[in-house]
Amino acid sequence: MTDIAAVFAESGPLAAAIPGFRARPQQIEMAQKIAEAIGGNRVLVAEAGTGTGKTFAYLAPALLAGGKVIVSTGTKTLQDQLFNRDLPTVRAALKVPVSIALLKGRANYVCPYHLERNARDGRFLSPQDAADLRAIARFAQTTQTGDKAECTDVREDSMAWLAATSTRDNCLGQDCPHKEGCFVMQARRNAMEADVVVVNHHLFFADVMLRDEGMGELLPACNAVIFDEAHQLPETASLFFGESVSTAQVLELARDTRSETVAAARDCVAMIDQTRNLEKAARDLRLVFGNEGARLSAAQAAERENFDAQVAALDKALGEFHAVLDTQAERSEGLANCLRRSEEMIERLARWRSPESTELIRWVEVFSQSLALNATPLHVSDVFKRQLEGHPRAWVFTSATLAVGKADFGHYCRELGLAWMDPPPMTSVWGSPFDYGEQALLYAPAGMPDPNAPDYTERVARVALPLIRAAQGRAFVLCTSLRAMRRIHELIVDGLQQSSDELPVLLQGEGSRTELLDRFRRLGNAVLVASQSFWEGVDVPGDALSLVVIDKLPFASPDDPVLAARVEHMQKQGLSPFIHHQLPRTVINMKQGAGRLIRSERDRGVLCICDPRMIDKSYGKVVWRSLPPMRRTRAEEEAVDFLRTLPPPKRAE
Repeated sequence: MTDIAAVFAESGPLAAAIPGFRARPQQIEMAQKIAEAIGGNRVLVAEAGTGTGKTFAYLAPALLAGGKVIVSTGTKTLQDQLFNRDLPTVRAALKVPVSIALLKGRANYVCPYHLERNARDGRFLSPQDAADLRAIARFAQTTQTGDKAECTDVREDSMAWLAATSTRDNCLGQDCPHKEGCFVMQARRNAMEADVVVVNHHLFFADVMLRDEGMGELLPACNAVIFDEAHQLPETASLFFGESVSTAQVLELARDTRSETVAAARDCVAMIDQTRNLEKAARDLRLVFGNEGARLSAAQAAERENFDAQVAALDKALGEFHAVLDTQAERSEGLANCLRRSEEMIERLARWRSPESTELIRWVEVFSQSLALNATPLHVSDVFKRQLEGHPRAWVFTSATLAVGKADFGHYCRELGLAWMDPPPMTSVWGSPFDYGEQALLYAPAGMPDPNAPDYTERVARVALPLIRAAQGRAFVLCTSLRAMRRIHELIVDGLQQSSDELPVLLQGEGSRTELLDRFRRLGNAVLVASQSFWEGVDVPGDALSLVVIDKLPFASPDDPVLAARVEHMQKQGLSPFIHHQLPRTVINMKQGAGRLIRSERDRGVLCICDPRMIDKSYGKVVWRSLPPMRRTRAEEEAVDFLRTLPPPKRAE
């Protein structure tokens, strides 16, 4: 067996091949533990603090062990980084003849069939969409992979991608006239042949658990599965072990059927009429909730006037649509596929209306343009545990945030069913190598009101402003709700204007996450006010970020229908939902938010947590003790003085 310590030593192959590589004791220990797990087909749950170098710590033993490895990430950003940068670097350094492949969900690959059909139809919402589709068509002629991440001429969130990609529902599979040139099939073939396959959690669950997109064949041959950003798994698993019927899916089915009818059954006017009726039924259901967004239990939704009637009307419209489509389906592969989709949708809607299991949480989510009827499992532990008990292989779960307190993994292991495995999972924590005592200060402002106080948001902005001025911008202000985010942004802009401080203040939603982060880094002295999507997976090392302000402890809303159902279920079991579920989730989320501040050995800054419950409540001590070992203060002057000692920001030219 290869000596892992020698691989990571200062005279080892990684140091020789990678500029700036430094051996870290935590990284070596983690790599040794992962090698042990892979060698013994064990389950390992490992927290590795920021700066440990956990990516190399799992890649090196995985490549050296031989066999087939699946690496699953929480974000496409990390997925691309692993495939394009980290894996080739480690492979070259270790000189191992390992083949690697990148596999994403089908929505990331150009679909020649849908691209051709929608380009021919020529119906677009804007001239920009039409121009984007032409750019995608040019890209499709030259690309080797069809991966939309490589098409830099078209924004990732352009509506044209909907017309140029396929979904699980509208893919024609083996019946597609373009199957020989299908980028999705090519990516799957590459994954089947590769030694190391990089996926993301969404694809892992969609494909492996549902045997949906080909990875059902990939897993049996695999010797190890490594989950990075593993703190996201319970939420992702809940999403994929459940079912959903959305008005967006219904509208997509109606549009696709209309296009296929025009192409293959133009004489069937009744089919066109049925697509219009189906669209009306979907829109009428969405209109029950007016302009508001909401998450409601099925019982709460049923209290809304016309909700049950409109769900029944959608069910009836789907049935009538299906009856006509059944008479036309044999006229083309596209129409046959639409028939299959309508049958599945009718079945899912029937199960939502009359659930067979009491273990499902039925709830409704209302978005600005659509509505989803969801059925989510009460717990995913049994389903996930069954996956782990199949073919013997190693399973590694790692993240910077998995434990509560110093090393308690009980909450995480219970959620995923790992707690009841035999033998039990191996667990380890490696702290960050950063010198938090020197590099960072944790400031908990004194005299803050209760977070439910009517003026709490104003008080948060009042605390943030002197810190922002002292840091000369360079700040994230992370909020737990969109309403608070918008109000705090408004107050910070007003406060800076009154004091004539000319600092750019960015707001989540003014652009894509990537665009906002690029602007933040480029400006060098900006303030970004954001909510949940910026609490994790955001990396701004260096002087551009020296202050993180968090408004409240990120407890999930007690009104959330999924949380409410799980709380009730745990109470019936005699467990404390707060101690066993809500507090551990909050700690993990809090550690993610706090982790935005110190990203390298040279970073320095202040973490300000405004919520007085962290100090005043007994459970606040659990949060406090889970955070990195920064120096701590309650005095504003100390925080301001710390920020004033930092070198001035490097501003954009």
